[in-house]
Amino acid sequence: MSKTTDIRIPFCRPDYGTAERAAIETAIRSGKLEGGGAMAQKCERWFEDWAGCVRALITPSCTASLEMMALALDLGAGDEIIMPSFTFVSTAGAFALRGAVPVFVDIDPHTFNLDLQSAKAAISPKTKAIMLVHYGGVGCDMDGFVALCKEQNIVLLEDAAQAIGATWDGKPLGTFGAMSGFSFHHTKNITCGEGGALLVNDPALVDVSEIIRDKGTDRSDFLKRQVTKYQWQKLGSSYQLSELASAVLSEQLLRTDEINAVRMKIWQRYNKALVPLNNVQTPHIPAKAGHNAHIYSVLFKTKDQRNRCAAFLRRVGIVAAPHYVPLHSTPGGQKYGRSHGDMSVTNRVSETQLRLPLYATMNEAEQDEIIVTLLGFIENING
Repeated sequence: MSKTTDIRIPFCRPDYGTAERAAIETAIRSGKLEGGGAMAQKCERWFEDWAGCVRALITPSCTASLEMMALALDLGAGDEIIMPSFTFVSTAGAFALRGAVPVFVDIDPHTFNLDLQSAKAAISPKTKAIMLVHYGGVGCDMDGFVALCKEQNIVLLEDAAQAIGATWDGKPLGTFGAMSGFSFHHTKNITCGEGGALLVNDPALVDVSEIIRDKGTDRSDFLKRQVTKYQWQKLGSSYQLSELASAVLSEQLLRTDEINAVRMKIWQRYNKALVPLNNVQTPHIPAKAGHNAHIYSVLFKTKDQRNRCAAFLRRVGIVAAPHYVPLHSTPGGQKYGRSHGDMSVTNRVSETQLRLPLYATMNEAEQDEIIVTLLGFIENING
């Protein structure tokens, strides 16, 4: 067996600096590393200022934020939530945990976001919410979905895990729905290793969200001296992010525009080199979408071409990656959810998409090598 080539250009790499390290030291010196401390509050203030949301709650992950949404809306058996099949398991699992049914529908062939007409066709008397996923930090058709949910009296939710700093028609993604979730996982533009945020845009959901985050208690009222003792009020869990992770995140958030701008230059260099090609499909950005350069991917004509290209890049130490296994095709998706309509676009994208390395610390020499190597494969794609 031949030796595996060492990774020289990874798929992603966090951009941590001296400010993040200093923030960790500050947190340690405080002697308070549990959740809900000064660093977490700093992160929450940043989100509330940036997004203009009613309340931002820092959480251990976007998964936790999504679970909090299901609890806050009191979703359960018999309720349905429409969402794309082309998403991470947490988007569906958070609602399936409460007994609700994820209804998987197809995606737009250009943006890979939830297709508006497919979602509309899937609405039933059991539909309680539509969950949007802003794939790659590219906004869904917010004009269409906001109007649809208002017309049908359905709650609009946003999985904005990949969308920090992105906008639709100048308005931050994550501020259109009743609630939204963000991720600060290792792979995201802004990261603290593991972390998330729940943005609450509906004032009626603020109090219940705070109770849910504090294990189902009214501890937040106790801290505000509104009650003399806090007690169990409703179902919740431990949804606080530690101060160490919050410390890193507090400095990363301040660099959101800087990091996204660097990533955008890398994204644009990829686009300039690859758009003229006929053998692959390159990203499409709607006119109203101000994306954050989270993902640059290409679609090949066949699954075999995609797989051969990934292997070709890996042999020279470059990591490029496919993305989701469609949830409607998985054992969990078939057990806990159901599909509605044709999934042909979802299936095609899943089988032919390849995401290229993209991180803020990537230098031009690294990117040039990726582009040259990829072009070399594509030029001989039928060989």
